[in-house]
Amino acid sequence: MQRRDFSKQLAGAGLGLALTGVARAQAGAPVEGEHYVRLSTPAPVTLTSPDKKVEVVEFFWYGCPHCFAFEPLLETWSHKLPADVSFRRVPVGFALPHQTHQRLYYALEELGLLATHHRRVFNAIHQQNVRLNTDAEIATFMGANGVDSAKFSAAFKSFGVSTKATRARALADAYKIDGVPALGIHGRFYTSASLSGSHEKTVAVADFLIQRARLKR
Repeated sequence: MQRRDFSKQLAGAGLGLALTGVARAQAGAPVEGEHYVRLSTPAPVTLTSPDKKVEVVEFFWYGCPHCFAFEPLLETWSHKLPADVSFRRVPVGFALPHQTHQRLYYALEELGLLATHHRRVFNAIHQQNVRLNTDAEIATFMGANGVDSAKFSAAFKSFGVSTKATRARALADAYKIDGVPALGIHGRFYTSASLSGSHEKTVAVADFLIQRARLKR
């Protein structure tokens, strides 16, 4: 999903979106400016523990069909990352629908429910056509899926969730993210399917960039 496309599509065809500008994959090593972007100003890095050396961030939106399609591959790939790599997801907040889903994600995180409900939210939206566009729709969905609605609503509206959402938007801005899904590498690079040519090539480019980040070049 491209940020610039969202407002046009919101006015026309709801929350549908199209990935544009897919680059043709090239043989050999990924090419800067073609398969990935180097940031002119580094983005902040937050490592989970001292033994982690490289941070990888996935920028996503629950309503994005491309993010949904990427999720199974991303899940497998992220679980196989080396021990010195820290991986985390960051929901984008381009506009109000994205910001609502930011709160959804971080409320699940606050309640320790991401492991059981992250994919469930994706599946509900993209496989079951469940509307999760408002606070009330989300609270109803959570209640129907075994979550205490009152506790979820309190987390959803909490200061802690608001703070995390604000930081997420700042990080996406620092990476200059204008479409999802995208992978940010240690505050220095990012890549996406619109750059690499496919989801599979995106993780291959990310592997290359993780090594670059290790070498600090």
